[in-house]
Amino acid sequence: MRRIHILIVACLICLSSALGAQSEVKVPSDKELQAILADFEEYAQKSMRDWETPGMAVTIVRGEDVIYTKAFGVKTHGGDDPVTTDTVFQIGSTSKAFTAALVAMLVDEGKVGWKDRVREHVPAFEMYDPWVTSEFMVEDLMAQRSGMPPHAIDSLVVFGFDRDHVRHALRYVKPTSSFRSEFAYQNNLFLVAGELVETHTGKSWEKNIEERIFEPLGMSSSTIDMKSFQEAKDVTSLHHRLGEKIVTLPKDWPYLSWSYVFAPAGGINSNIIDMAKWLKFQVNNGVFEGKRLLSEENMNFMHTPKTVAGMFSGIKQYYCEAWVYRENVPYPIVWHNGGTTGCKTMVAMVPEAKVGVVVLSNLIDSILPEALAYRFFDMYLGSPEVDWSAQMLAQMKERMKQAEAALPAPPDDPLPPMPLAKYVGDYQNDVYGEINIAERSQGLVLTIGPKEVEMYLTPWNRDTFSVFWPFYGEVGDPGAFAWFEADVEGTPTSVTVNLLNEDGCGVFQRVSAPSPKD
Repeated sequence: MRRIHILIVACLICLSSALGAQSEVKVPSDKELQAILADFEEYAQKSMRDWETPGMAVTIVRGEDVIYTKAFGVKTHGGDDPVTTDTVFQIGSTSKAFTAALVAMLVDEGKVGWKDRVREHVPAFEMYDPWVTSEFMVEDLMAQRSGMPPHAIDSLVVFGFDRDHVRHALRYVKPTSSFRSEFAYQNNLFLVAGELVETHTGKSWEKNIEERIFEPLGMSSSTIDMKSFQEAKDVTSLHHRLGEKIVTLPKDWPYLSWSYVFAPAGGINSNIIDMAKWLKFQVNNGVFEGKRLLSEENMNFMHTPKTVAGMFSGIKQYYCEAWVYRENVPYPIVWHNGGTTGCKTMVAMVPEAKVGVVVLSNLIDSILPEALAYRFFDMYLGSPEVDWSAQMLAQMKERMKQAEAALPAPPDDPLPPMPLAKYVGDYQNDVYGEINIAERSQGLVLTIGPKEVEMYLTPWNRDTFSVFWPFYGEVGDPGAFAWFEADVEGTPTSVTVNLLNEDGCGVFQRVSAPSPKD
């Protein structure tokens, strides 16, 4: 499901630098630091314009100190209300590290072990393969090595299915690799991690985040629900790129709730002041303002590679426990980014230097936050400076061009479909349940999920229909199709929706057809 994956995916991209020998940390002098920060700010402002990002906020932490905090631009594209250091953003998949921290706290308390079998704590947990179900460990939940296809069943939350449904649907997702053999990014398993936390505390994941992280760190402006984001007094608008345009989503956008259903994987709202406190907790290895909140052993465990996550320009990256470890000279970078339907975030640190960066921005379809983090680390560590922003922007534009060129062209001489009434009926599968295809004045309409989301089917070629789903209002995905399989008598027996089939879960079998009187 290309459009949804662009939005939900954690966006693990853009790795660079090379592995080198470790050496003593060289800390810039105060004079050198001021020059670095001045150059960085100038670079940030230019890069923000290049990416057409309406607004962002940046903080840099070294040890116990916040050495830089600045807001840039505006909350709404074309507006004049400036982003402030209090402006709330959605932080997307950087929320995963908060869930991992909750699990680590349970490990500290002796209630859970990283190598415990998940079913010891969540008996209802079930994967497609019985052996994988029995062997799945707590650490596997957040190490991105499940064997499922990337971003499996992410779209469930967009159509209105709840966390229980997502967790139950895991058992129907066929693996595409052996368990623990390959990296494949998931959001769904963080819901299981959230359930594990709830089981051992008797409180919701949300309540645990508030009591165990927000309150001890003084993150008083951070929240975990859609209403708080919509009603915040100082809050950014959400933006996405549509061709050459930057488009602002309305506050009542009908799909806004998806990230909050996925909250343990990506549903926290925060501002740069609060995120500086979270970063201080991270770079100080579990200590905040002199008080240890999490053991050094388990902080290190979360930041340590678990899964080889791929190569970029010959350089390895590894997924840890809700963090990514990147080989870098002179010290590795530990980071994670996040994307929602309108915000892009980067949280990154160099543990050996006890220095870290957070970038919050209000435009998805952007790699600006990553570029700024890498640029700062080059400056601070004395590495050769690379224009990451220019490189990444050029790469993104090339990918967009290639994606557009790969779109199918309409057939020169398409075959007409069968009478539309023949396609009408109910279809179902185990993941999405029952969908309905009905004939209306404008043609066929497919309805799916508790939200009763409607997709419009237009004849393309015989039993293949283009699918228009107005995810962004008047705009759909030009690569969306549905094709029907029919028996020898010409009666459709199934329909495949490619938007939902990138994980193999988009094939629906026909269960009923309208009666003749219909």
